[in-house]
Amino acid sequence: MPKISIIVATHKPYKMPEDSIYLPLFVGAYKKADIGFQRDDDGENISHKNSGFCELTGLFWAWKNIDSEYTGLVHYRRHFGTKKGILSSKELEKMLKKTDVILPKKRNYYIENLYSHYTNTLYAEPLDRAFEIIKEKYPKYMPEVERLYKRKSAHMFNMCIMKKEIFNGYCAFLFDILFELENRCNDLEYDDFHKRFYGRISELLLDVYINTNKISYLEYPYIYTEKVNIIKKGFAFLSAKFFNKKYGKSF
Repeated sequence: MPKISIIVATHKPYKMPEDSIYLPLFVGAYKKADIGFQRDDDGENISHKNSGFCELTGLFWAWKNIDSEYTGLVHYRRHFGTKKGILSSKELEKMLKKTDVILPKKRNYYIENLYSHYTNTLYAEPLDRAFEIIKEKYPKYMPEVERLYKRKSAHMFNMCIMKKEIFNGYCAFLFDILFELENRCNDLEYDDFHKRFYGRISELLLDVYINTNKISYLEYPYIYTEKVNIIKKGFAFLSAKFFNKKYGKSF
């Protein structure tokens, strides 16, 4: 069996999968007390950026500090899995014989495209500036960026499992853009919720990278380990769409 490391990003103590492929990772650990898990401020890291980069501080830590044949990221309350349970090493091993990349089932927004969904629920300026950076530094990716104005579904949540070479290439692309975006967004002032735009923009860039480079993948369902208030979430979605009311919290 190949060496597989899937980090489980968390900011608090939580029940974790027992399978050895999962590594609980305390993201945003910088200057905080231990919670019993591996910290993302150990080794080469950007843990101090967690308030804006969210789980991406964990992705960066994995990129710089883990040496496995396959590396991935899930969340403490959101995993690859079905009603039968969280994706196991046995199931994953079978899948990796067929592909080098596992992504979550696409999320479909049905009544709006990916760009309009982002700009209805969040502030547009950071995303537009990210697109400017891509146009300048990575012009070959622009056709896929432009498709975001038409596509209504995407692989979300920054969840993935990738072969080492693909994972390294994706992270190099992603963080080069996001670090430059930091330089260009110093004039933007948002509350704590909306300044987390780096983590949200990255969700859209995953498919941009995968599709541009024609990387094949398999999809796997995802599950929540906590209840999601579908009614409240749906109301917020429609309020953003029709009444321009930005999101004020995660769901």
